Amino acid sequence: MRQRLHAPIVLPCDPACSVLRDAVVDIEEDGRIGFVGPVSEAPGEAVITALPGILLPGLINTHAHTPMTVLRGMGGDLPLLRWLQDVIWPAEAQLTAADMYAGMLLGSVEMLRGGVTTSLEMYFHLDELARAVLETGARAVLTGGIIEAPGFQWRKLLDVMNGLIDSHGLRYGPGDRIELGYGPHSAYMLSPVVLTEIAEAAHSRNALMHIHVAEAALEDVAVRDAHGSVPKLLASIGFFGGRVVAAHSVHLSEADIALFAEHRVGVAHCPGSNAKLASGMAPVRALRDAGVAVGIGTDGPASNDDLDLWEDMRLAAMFTRLSTMDAAALVAADVLLMATRSGAAVLGRDDIGALETGRWADVVHVSPDAPAFAGGLDVPDAQLLSNLVWAAGARQVRDVWVAGDQVVSEGETTMVDRAEAQAMAGAVTQRLLAAG
Repeated sequence: MRQRLHAPIVLPCDPACSVLRDAVVDIEEDGRIGFVGPVSEAPGEAVITALPGILLPGLINTHAHTPMTVLRGMGGDLPLLRWLQDVIWPAEAQLTAADMYAGMLLGSVEMLRGGVTTSLEMYFHLDELARAVLETGARAVLTGGIIEAPGFQWRKLLDVMNGLIDSHGLRYGPGDRIELGYGPHSAYMLSPVVLTEIAEAAHSRNALMHIHVAEAALEDVAVRDAHGSVPKLLASIGFFGGRVVAAHSVHLSEADIALFAEHRVGVAHCPGSNAKLASGMAPVRALRDAGVAVGIGTDGPASNDDLDLWEDMRLAAMFTRLSTMDAAALVAADVLLMATRSGAAVLGRDDIGALETGRWADVVHVSPDAPAFAGGLDVPDAQLLSNLVWAAGARQVRDVWVAGDQVVSEGETTMVDRAEAQAMAGAVTQRLLAAG
């Protein structure tokens, strides 16, 4: 029978970022949304769950390497390239498929408890990552990392992804919880010939490609010298044209931004990671002004070091205000939509990211029992959104549904024991530390 979630506030995350009062979200038996609107207009009978706070769509993390929960805190004071080359890549070389499962399981639990229902991942052993996501009940777009470097066989990694997509299809699991795609690491880790071959494989399968672009100023000097910029190189080899997510995109010119807009490239903005690694501030307002879809990502939990998208929402707004010296450059409604509706657009998805009829019922309940809401929920709309984004955060998430299934209740995951997930990931970290 239809479920009906009834709350004082519903934020459907439509383009206007409307605030609905005394409203409901109906979840049909197939896990999709049947109705969103005032309770007085709700159709038919339903099993009613009365909730005291705010309902909004599940947040979308548009760039993550979640299995890196087992590497959290390693090399925390190094710039990007030294951090990767001296600390992270050597540690990752020791990880097994079981280790990656443990890291993904813990990270999935962490994200769900913070209201993140979907993450775009770039990593390895996607079968193990999918197993972890399905166990927690979350949703993920899993892109297989492809690197051209000693210790990595790019051809084998590409063949594995082709085989996975050809056997499973692009989406599978209950509620289409898993989507598969390609994760070419970057233009500085892959030659144009390899990038071209990956693009051809992805385009032929209508699969998403997920790539690091212009994250740090020094990473792609050779590419800029040879081709002008990473976006110019990618455009010249036909990489664009399908669904492409460019992570970070910090060091872009006006011409690069125009290329992204022309080819409908989505950008995953990662302000926390960019700040911690001193990579720079992405030109978020210029991207948005050009019509580029911009979402928010945490990056990996070894470079952020958490998976709290609420924190990155605030950082995205604050850094954009600083970089433009404009206190209205991004307001609360803007970053809330970046973490939901625009995040879905970045992924090329119209079935998540908003509370609208026909989309999957990925729903988050935020409790009003906090100093952030001391003035109550019956305040002006703009003030309510400000209190939610600027003052409440992940700690106020109480309940979460994915495709209509409740996966968090009273702040704890329902399908996986958090303590067991923490212990499993912690054992991996301790083994890595002991090995030196």
